[in-house]
Amino acid sequence: MFDWLSWFTHMENTKPFVLVLFSITFVAILVYVFTNRDRSKRLESYKNIPFQDDDEDGQSKDIKNEQ
Repeated sequence: MFDWLSWFTHMENTKPFVLVLFSITFVAILVYVFTNRDRSKRLESYKNIPFQDDDEDGQSKDIKNEQ
């Protein structure tokens, strides 16, 4: 009944299958990330995250809590 599963036990069959599977997954992720304009704007806003940790005083929150 599950004779087709024995096909995966041979490395010469499994390696190309996994290569195609990962390639399709990689392309699907790229299409998902770069097709929607709202998503691309949101991803662009993430580049400023390291700079948003500072308060108005210019001190980070961790330094203020210690004082």
